[in-house]
Amino acid sequence: MVAGVKSLLGHKRPIPAHVAVYAFVIIPFLALLAAVPFAWGWGLAWLDVVLAATFYTVTCLGATVGFHRYFTHGAFKARRWLRIALAVVGSMSVQGPILHWVADHRRHHAFSDKEGDPHSPWLFGTSPLALVRGFWHAHLGWILDRNLTNQERFAPDMLADRDMRIVHRLFGPLTIVTLALPAVLGGLISWSWWGAITAFFWAGLVRVTALHHITWSVNSVCHMIGDRPFAARDRSANFWPLAILSMGESWHNLHHADPTSARHGVLPGQIDISARLIWLFEKAGWAWDVRWPTRERVARLRLQSA
Repeated sequence: MVAGVKSLLGHKRPIPAHVAVYAFVIIPFLALLAAVPFAWGWGLAWLDVVLAATFYTVTCLGATVGFHRYFTHGAFKARRWLRIALAVVGSMSVQGPILHWVADHRRHHAFSDKEGDPHSPWLFGTSPLALVRGFWHAHLGWILDRNLTNQERFAPDMLADRDMRIVHRLFGPLTIVTLALPAVLGGLISWSWWGAITAFFWAGLVRVTALHHITWSVNSVCHMIGDRPFAARDRSANFWPLAILSMGESWHNLHHADPTSARHGVLPGQIDISARLIWLFEKAGWAWDVRWPTRERVARLRLQSA
């Protein structure tokens, strides 16, 4: 590894934390593999579907609106209570502690699809075998690397924020909450232990796995496949099949062309649920200085691409 790339890295993840990363990846995935036969037999009720959809939507928006558009890119300003709420709910998506997440993503934009990018699928070449290896690395492999991004370089503002340091340290307890709360609600609403177990399975484990793979697909699929209507300095692309499940994050080409934009889906028919939530925050007076894209800027980026 060259010296310049070494400077991008901070300390290594401690062994217990690294073991926990493997657990957070593998255990929910095993639950996903068991989901089909479990549902086919006797293990899926409407309550499980409602809880899973609700927790998926809320925690996904915590990551897309909070971790991504707000904390990483500063697409808007927010009241302190909303900042904390977004950090907490984003942490409940189980995508890693907030300081790690923000540092990784800022580094991704600084070196997108070049050496230094933590999760580009193009780092190993363009042969079929290299692309398979690159897809694995971009989708999941990079998460299993013990080397952490240098937070002092990429997230000094977050390190200086006492609230964010506290939320960062609470990642473990918040992971327990995001898995246990669906079970508690399922048990209380159904008034049965079985309702608690199935809610834990569907709205806890399966929901976390589904959210993981949708998010990771933005790193992998959306840098390999899709349309590129806007001028960006990398291979970011729009992949419409993921638009709703990713809450608008798969309109990835515009995001890389204009990273601080609060809206990623800017063309007709491009649904962007995250942008709509930011719009609601703005209307309520909880957010301001929102960086909405202008028609002139969108047209310029399209012209540059053409």
